[in-house]
Amino acid sequence: MIAYVTIGADDIARAKRFYAAFLPALDYELEERADGLSCTLRTQPSQSVALPDLYIKTPFDGHPASAGNGVMIAFEARSQQQVRDLHAAALAAGGSDEGQPGFRDSYGPRFYVGYLRDPQGNKIALFASNPNEPGRDG
Repeated sequence: MIAYVTIGADDIARAKRFYAAFLPALDYELEERADGLSCTLRTQPSQSVALPDLYIKTPFDGHPASAGNGVMIAFEARSQQQVRDLHAAALAAGGSDEGQPGFRDSYGPRFYVGYLRDPQGNKIALFASNPNEPGRDG
């Protein structure tokens, strides 16, 4: 099980503006600390396992942050509409488009996804696979 994910950022204020545009809608609480941002999922009463946290920090080694080639973090939305809304909000908050929301032929018929880059260049996916919504073929 993944315990946490850390993303490097040189400008925490820009990163906060970007992540605050969509993470709260996905039930994350954002807390700004001296060393960066701490993003945690709200715990549900019936929850039996801890969910992974997300941290956005300047690199510990003091060198500039850089995006990993092939690294992507995916966040699950509740619906296709929420994917579209959050993708647009993240773009307006300083992100860049890496693939408009929609279905992709290389994934299952219900996997609806939009791709972004955060201000530092990290790749982010917002996806929904709600079985109660129309799929790619209908």
